[in-house]
Amino acid sequence: MDSFTLSRRQMLEGAAALGAVSSLSTAAFAQEPARWPAVTRLISRYVEQRKVANMVAALGTGQGAPTFLSVGLDSFGQPRKANAESIYRIYSMTKPITGMAVAQLISEGKLGLDQPLHEILPKFRTMRAQKRYDGPISADNLEPAARAITIRHLLTHTAGLGYSLVQQGPIGQAFRDRGLVPGVVTRLQYLPVFRGKAVTGLEAFADRLAEMPLVYQPGTRWSYSMGADLLGRVIEVVSGQPFDRFLQDRLFDPLGMRDTHFHVPRSKAERMTTSYFLLGSALLPIDVGRDSVYFEEPAFPFGGAGLASTPRDYDRFLRMLLGYGQFEGKRVLSEAAVRLGTSDLLPDTLLKKDEYGTTWGFGALGRVGRGDQAGVYGWAGAAGTLGFVDIKRQLRAGLFTQYMPQMEYPLIDEFPKAILADLAARERA
Repeated sequence: MDSFTLSRRQMLEGAAALGAVSSLSTAAFAQEPARWPAVTRLISRYVEQRKVANMVAALGTGQGAPTFLSVGLDSFGQPRKANAESIYRIYSMTKPITGMAVAQLISEGKLGLDQPLHEILPKFRTMRAQKRYDGPISADNLEPAARAITIRHLLTHTAGLGYSLVQQGPIGQAFRDRGLVPGVVTRLQYLPVFRGKAVTGLEAFADRLAEMPLVYQPGTRWSYSMGADLLGRVIEVVSGQPFDRFLQDRLFDPLGMRDTHFHVPRSKAERMTTSYFLLGSALLPIDVGRDSVYFEEPAFPFGGAGLASTPRDYDRFLRMLLGYGQFEGKRVLSEAAVRLGTSDLLPDTLLKKDEYGTTWGFGALGRVGRGDQAGVYGWAGAAGTLGFVDIKRQLRAGLFTQYMPQMEYPLIDEFPKAILADLAARERA
């Protein structure tokens, strides 16, 4: 499994932990860091054991001010202490932002949830799907798509598009050869998972993706994909604005997310963290904060994994979701958009044998809870970041650090469990 995805075991354990958090009342929630001893111990242990250079947790309820717990330095050997203004590569935590932008366009009537993609991008009208997953790209392994790809499919990773970071064999190589590389991690090309150069421009990306076979029939399987990146192009066509400009105007500026960028200004280099790759027990710096690849113009704004942000900025996004689209008295997204995006949008054509759909739901590019966990929405990033809201109980939480591969440490399980321990202790007090 590649570094951009969560292992099935981790997602199951993380879902169970979030569900346990959801079962507790948050009425006793307080803003003081001392009220979070288990979370503090968790992040302190990771830094003290030099498993990571830093760790910042952001916790809040309702529209209240967040609590930030910070340990360590932005980079090993650098003097700046990590805090709420440290800039992190949030990678796939970009996806919920893209997803909510799409949900807003749906609520405005500019897109339809079940609208065929080819009505917006005609080159996706006639698609082929592989008969054998990650098999050869040959006529005997391809068949016509049984149904049209829809916006719902793109939002829920059920379009069958595939992911160059996931697919193996000929199709994985074909993605890289054609520049279908949905992100930039490092300039170091000797690590195979990071090889490849993205094609320039979202239009070219979308056109080339339309020429590739699907890895599954649309609507049948949950399969982590480049759907979020393709939705960036959908947003451009529907809105008439460049994708990154749309996000700036509709989300980042209204929310005061001043440090959230696809292209980080070099003037902010002092606050840019360093990203590390875990080789055994050693942490290899793969993107140094003071000379990050994020200071260079990206090939296009990657809607699936392209943003850098801060704990404070991302908390503002989560806080807006808890307000059903309102933030500090301003309407940023419609209530309908937030309710749609945080609901279970998996298609009814999903095969019953699909493990993902039997365990939990999926909304606008983020996992959603079912049953007692209803109202939980969020996703994780490749380099150890995690963000979620529990709308029903008005809880929001974010975790920020920088190491890869993400699954090497069980933080997606441990962080919610630490929150649970602190809330449970408060219930008993």
